[in-house]
Amino acid sequence: MNILILGSGGREHAFALKLSQSSQLKTLFVAPGNAGTAEIAQNIAIDPTDFQAVKNCVLTNEIEMIIVGPEAPLVGGIHDFILSDAQLKHIPVIGPKKDGARLEGSKDFSKQFMEKHEIPTARYQSFTNETLNEGKRFLETLKAPYVLKADGLAAGKGVLILDSLQEAKQELEEMLTNKKFGDASSTVVIEEFLDGIELSVFVLTDGKSYKILPSAKDYKRIGEGDKGLNTGGMGAISPVPFADDSFLQKVEDRVVKPTINGLQKDGIDYRGFIFIGLMNVNGNPLVIEYNVRMGDPETEVVIPRIDSDLLELFRGVAQQNLHEKLVKINPETATTVMMVSAGYPEAYQKGKEILGIGRVDNSTVYHAGTKTIDNKILTNGGRVLAITSLGNTIEEALATSYSSISKIHFDGMNYRKDIGFDLV
Repeated sequence: MNILILGSGGREHAFALKLSQSSQLKTLFVAPGNAGTAEIAQNIAIDPTDFQAVKNCVLTNEIEMIIVGPEAPLVGGIHDFILSDAQLKHIPVIGPKKDGARLEGSKDFSKQFMEKHEIPTARYQSFTNETLNEGKRFLETLKAPYVLKADGLAAGKGVLILDSLQEAKQELEEMLTNKKFGDASSTVVIEEFLDGIELSVFVLTDGKSYKILPSAKDYKRIGEGDKGLNTGGMGAISPVPFADDSFLQKVEDRVVKPTINGLQKDGIDYRGFIFIGLMNVNGNPLVIEYNVRMGDPETEVVIPRIDSDLLELFRGVAQQNLHEKLVKINPETATTVMMVSAGYPEAYQKGKEILGIGRVDNSTVYHAGTKTIDNKILTNGGRVLAITSLGNTIEEALATSYSSISKIHFDGMNYRKDIGFDLV
């Protein structure tokens, strides 16, 4: 098959590397891709949210399946666009249509969905500028810390966790009245803070049946000990040690099944990944959020543990016979450590030459923000490389990742030296 992956990060490189191992693959294209995908696929310099450019690419390259990596094209309706086009509608898309993508595209919609289908989550209410004062009064009924979430997509920056009631009220006004996050915060969800341990569970569904993929835990803060600013993710571990069979059975019974059944009851034909962000509160799973695609850098530890043919699983999604497919999971632990540019997650420079990748032999180097110019690999983003290793224990896998990092260099490179610190 000729396959097109939309996206340019570590997640897309992980998909590409796994798909390249399938005997069913003919030619692989990635749009726009990065220096890593360029080594195993043909990069095409188009924006995944430019649907007409995507159409031209699909027709020119006789694409037979489209895999959507990031959320923006899904929330924007790329799947609906493909289905509505007479020349494209026969081509399967791995990723939900616009109605399903609202699970991530609207925090308010996802909370209503959870409430409607009795999926455990934090107590909440939603507010607009017209109900600002009611929002402030609702904050007074909660205990610190206070959680404010912009309803729409805000590039991972739309969630605020604040210790001061006065500051929470000020930020609510900033979001609703002064549009701190633009249209994304025209509605704000305020919810009670959940005190527990966070993890993510990933589900692949064909709209009727589902397969639960390995669990993972990522580390968002830039600083060690989970201090400092939030990032897109500084590393990840899979599996999560505390997510034992008993806990994961609770996740399946209380979260996964009601989610899949709820989508069916609501008439949402959902085909693709569901990323379920969970909090383990005293041994019980509560949903923090849904995402409608795989996470990054979680993909870089989940995909290496799947021993099955990923393309065969995607065909199961497209043909709605996923229940017939076998998902084999590698029992080893996977760890990934993200190497980032100086200054990230705030202002950072691009174009720094990366040296030493070829010296890494015991880990997989996933490219996140890179490009190739004149046969040199250069930094092209805040998050640059994800270094993934397998081992019998978290400690063993991390030791391999950190040993591999010592062989790589670019000016200003930064990484956390304590990934997995709370699990070991």
